[in-house]
Amino acid sequence: MSIELDQYKERMNKSIDNLAGEYTTIRAGRANPHVLDKITVDYYGQPTNLQSVANISVSEARTLVIQPWEANMIKEIEKAIMVSDLGLTPNNDGKAIRLTFPELTEDRRKELVKDVKKKGEDAKVAIRNIRRDANDAVKKQQKANEISEDEQKSAEVDIQKLTDEFIKKIDQMVETKSKEIMTV
Repeated sequence: MSIELDQYKERMNKSIDNLAGEYTTIRAGRANPHVLDKITVDYYGQPTNLQSVANISVSEARTLVIQPWEANMIKEIEKAIMVSDLGLTPNNDGKAIRLTFPELTEDRRKELVKDVKKKGEDAKVAIRNIRRDANDAVKKQQKANEISEDEQKSAEVDIQKLTDEFIKKIDQMVETKSKEIMTV
């Protein structure tokens, strides 16, 4: 049988990894350095990740401290945070920038949970698209007489099992992240 499901499983794993990455940037009331992952600063004319130009640490449960390796980067970092969609105001003491995360309101938590569910749904759509690609490949092989009809049916069952497994993982991730956000 010449049906390779590994490549589709790998693509589905990438979708899961992507979702996990998306979820690390959603803040759940506690200070988490990963909320800054998507922020880039202008470093000598080059857009550069914030982690590449500064040390980021958690000083208290709801406070991040950003210490640039070059003092002249403070203004650039401050500007990048202000234009980001974080909704946080940086406090600059000349040497470091402090970001204090306010307590999340009930409404904001609900909004974040909606966002988590939407990202989960997007990941499920990606998984289903991969399933469609795998099924199309199997049908092409059957039409080209590379595999029998029974092998095609068997492969489609395997593809569906793989899809169900990944959809279940996504549901668990959505549930875990939603609980984390709703926990006060």
